[in-house]
Amino acid sequence: MYQESTVSDLMSFIKDKLKDLYPPGEIQGITELIFENVLNFSKTDIILKSTTKLSKSEFFQIKDVVNQLLSCKPIQYILGEAWFYGFKFKVNPNVLIPRQETEELVKWIIDDTDKFPVTIIDIGTGSGCIAIALALNLALSNVTATDISDKAVEIASYNARILNANIEFIVEDIFYPGDVKSRKFDIIVSNPPYVTESEKRLIEKNVLHFEPVEALFVPDMQALKYYEAIASLGRDILNPGGKLFFEINENKAGAIEELLNRFMYSEVEFKKDINGKFRMVRAIL
Repeated sequence: MYQESTVSDLMSFIKDKLKDLYPPGEIQGITELIFENVLNFSKTDIILKSTTKLSKSEFFQIKDVVNQLLSCKPIQYILGEAWFYGFKFKVNPNVLIPRQETEELVKWIIDDTDKFPVTIIDIGTGSGCIAIALALNLALSNVTATDISDKAVEIASYNARILNANIEFIVEDIFYPGDVKSRKFDIIVSNPPYVTESEKRLIEKNVLHFEPVEALFVPDMQALKYYEAIASLGRDILNPGGKLFFEINENKAGAIEELLNRFMYSEVEFKKDINGKFRMVRAIL
């Protein structure tokens, strides 16, 4: 039933409904996304217009979003969009939701590359967030992106068009590389599946039940299969002195270092993310 409500009333309603599912900081972030999407409100607007009354349509739109959140569906899938590296991306359950930790990997590549002209390939591009952020921040770069999922490539291509990023997208299986094997690149970047099946119990419901499992999980006995395939391919497609950047499972850093050394990569360097976990690695061919 509709009841006349102000912005402040709806903020209290959202907080009360979600208090058992999300910590206060996350509820605040979700609330800001809802008001931005439904009312086109900035964070400042939420404060300055707290007594503004919502229309019947706005009230029910927000209530519907909250009801979906109560099922643990991620806010990004509900709204159909997610922010990454200052850009807004279209997302749906065919692609992973871009993570803040992955922004740190992008920043590392940008800082490491500086203003040199480079050719980059993003393997397992998903929404295209890594490839697009790199293309838009490295003006001299030439970026290619691949994914086994044609639905993911469709979304990534849409994001590239909307954000005016010049990227070549290829539907390709990393275990059976075709087109890319005849090319050369200066940088390979990938955020491949790396959560082991035994770690599923640690994954939150909103991730486990809604995000694409094929982009998340690997068998315990083949936990590094994507890293091995990409490192092997890198031997063929990286230019001398080319670099390999991975996002990794923090529990597999030692094993990944051994793998990279086995494939004759040097200067293997790990970096911690904002939570103090080793989640990124760079190696040089």
